[in-house]
Amino acid sequence: MTDKTGRSDVHPLRRFHPWQVWPGSYDNPPADRYPPAAGPRPAIDAATPIAGIGSCLIREFKTRLLARGWNFLQEELGNPAAKHASAAWERLYNLFSVRQVLEYALTDAVPRPRWWISPQTGMVQDPYRRIVLYDDLETAEADFARHRRCARRALTTAKVLVLSLDYIEIWEDVETGAVLCLPSGPYVIEGSDMGRYRHRTTGVAENLDALEAILALLRAANPDCRLVLVLSPIQQWATFREDADVFAASCHAKAVLRVAAEDFAARHAGVFYFPAYELAMLQRPAQGLPVFAAGRENFHVCRETLDALMDAFFAWCGGEATGAGSRDRPSGG
Repeated sequence: MTDKTGRSDVHPLRRFHPWQVWPGSYDNPPADRYPPAAGPRPAIDAATPIAGIGSCLIREFKTRLLARGWNFLQEELGNPAAKHASAAWERLYNLFSVRQVLEYALTDAVPRPRWWISPQTGMVQDPYRRIVLYDDLETAEADFARHRRCARRALTTAKVLVLSLDYIEIWEDVETGAVLCLPSGPYVIEGSDMGRYRHRTTGVAENLDALEAILALLRAANPDCRLVLVLSPIQQWATFREDADVFAASCHAKAVLRVAAEDFAARHAGVFYFPAYELAMLQRPAQGLPVFAAGRENFHVCRETLDALMDAFFAWCGGEATGAGSRDRPSGG
């Protein structure tokens, strides 16, 4: 868009692009006709091999990409831990866990300790994926070897990796530096000693470093792969912090990761930021549209929001201007 039609009574001599001013302010178009900003976009189409890793937002991307016939890579089909991503990574809520996955998939590095053994049932648990369990060590080792091969295949085949940014709280092994996915599952429930793990909140610099490590690992194995960062609008269900409530902790996490994503994308060619968080948490409320799901998981965004985000994503991939969510604008408003 080349004409500047946005208006401001505060700056009467300045003419803005429509995406530079708040929709509906002064004489500007309302939010249902708001175009996304004209920033860098990847050239992605239905044939592009796309991998995804991260939280349940990636599961929603996966479901909708496959439904439209797009080439979302799937390894380890039938494994419940593969439901949420391109391989059986389960859900990964922080960038440090994602970095560990790329390390074991693309190098010889494996986080230590490798397994948790539940003290009562003897179940074997993977500390670095969300409650992935085995009956015995032999089965665990064989499946993990297979998982590493599948994970590597997904990451080296992809031409685009979609990575969700979610939370900044981590549980870290004070002896090895390895980061847990979550302090949960039978190992924790059955009373194992968690004294070697500490909870802490990470900052912008650490998350930038994690993104740098993720990109370096990816590019070393797959130089042409582009990286799409998506700040998840799904809020933090709980915080382990005692100095902040869950609203403050969730807001802080999203702010840290948004700053990190902006800086990181500006540093690297082939790295893009898709504004899912802004479309969900700012544009939809400005349109008077629902954002959050109802019921016990009301920290999630609703189906209408997810559908609108994906409509915007498909348009963004093709370079089209679109106002996310316009199709479900409430009648009479």
